[in-house]
Amino acid sequence: MIFKQHYLGCLAHASYMIASEGVAAVVDPRRDVDEYIEEAEELEAEIRYVVETHLHADFVSGHAELARRTGAEILIGERAGAEFPHRAVRDGDELRLGNVTMRALETPGHTPEGISWLLLDERGEPVKVLTGDTLFIGDVGRPDLAGGKGHTPEEMAGMLYDSLHEKLMTLPDSVEVWPAHGAGSACGKNISKERFSTIGVQKATNYALRIESREEFIRTVAADLPRAPRYFSMDAEINRVGARDLGEIPIRALDPEEAARLIANGATPLDTRRQAEFGSGHLPGSVNIGLKGEYASWAGSLLDPTTPIVLIVDADDAAQEATMRLARVGLENVVGYLKGGVEAWTASGRDVETLPQRSVDELENRLAGEARLRVVDVRGPGEYASGHVPGAISVPLPEIRSRLDEIPRDGEIAVICEGGYRSSAAASILRSQGFSHLFNVEGGTSAWRKAGMEVER
Repeated sequence: MIFKQHYLGCLAHASYMIASEGVAAVVDPRRDVDEYIEEAEELEAEIRYVVETHLHADFVSGHAELARRTGAEILIGERAGAEFPHRAVRDGDELRLGNVTMRALETPGHTPEGISWLLLDERGEPVKVLTGDTLFIGDVGRPDLAGGKGHTPEEMAGMLYDSLHEKLMTLPDSVEVWPAHGAGSACGKNISKERFSTIGVQKATNYALRIESREEFIRTVAADLPRAPRYFSMDAEINRVGARDLGEIPIRALDPEEAARLIANGATPLDTRRQAEFGSGHLPGSVNIGLKGEYASWAGSLLDPTTPIVLIVDADDAAQEATMRLARVGLENVVGYLKGGVEAWTASGRDVETLPQRSVDELENRLAGEARLRVVDVRGPGEYASGHVPGAISVPLPEIRSRLDEIPRDGEIAVICEGGYRSSAAASILRSQGFSHLFNVEGGTSAWRKAGMEVER
């Protein structure tokens, strides 16, 4: 058996290539599929199957394009209601790859159509299980992302308990667990940084698997769930229908005049540069989501998928990556990128705005001497509770637009997160909404703690 995990850190997404005797399957592929095709050629294997563990909500899958380009058959759970050509999978169905057998285990709970795939070696012994979003390392899948299918989170959590206890936990302790996501994914509440484990280790250490009572499991797993990012329902529907090929999405260069016209007509200038570069000068009304970070997921959470986007990149050759990564989460509304960037904009005689970047030392000094300075912490509730700048108010970044009325406008605002990335995005949104006296805190709460400054809990 040839088995390889492809891990995409910016989306905390794991996909898999499995091959034996020249036959290969790709499980849960990401949107850009060239890497799988190239790897299959290196292995001298033919991709005959594209396997989906479920309808993903946090990214757009490449199953449709990969099938079109290779002639592979797509397999997905029969309850998915998929509209693309596929083989509907039921519990116990098997797929043969040379000496390897893949056996379908129906494991609903994260979604109704969830399938885990058990890998059997040439002797028929179970060696690995691809658990999709049913079982993570240290966590289990959220039960609240199937609301459109008529199930409550509690009903889904009950299905999840049954799937874990009647299917996955009955496997030998030595079977390796390979999930579809790692730490940072919004598909779980607190996923471990490890990218694989074993059934035995998860039984001993995973909090959810140690809850014996079905009722207590449902209460625990369905409680305190963070709000699902706004793009999740859109991506699940794209995946049910099948996305268009990535190469069909155009990448167009814009001169300053055309970019200005599009922005005046309602397009959002999306500045993908680092926060310091953004702060030194940017197009008025820009939203800053840096390409060197969790760019795609934050763009999906913060931007309206129906509003055109004009990209601002630090170099023209970054426009293709910026466009492709947006497409990974279903944002295909880029109308072009500003050729020559901010330098071309200013050379054309157009004005820019700035966003001051201040150190934690400056923040501490200003807090001591400026009574009207307010600190807005845009980290998640758990991060805020673990320690924050004294007096800071909590407005998590995904909620920033809906909670503008909670942010005072009668003084200066310091926007802070853990390291400066999310706070720059939040400050740029606040600036676009008319908050003029604000600055971004460099290094964020992490730098504040390292400097030995007081935190409040």
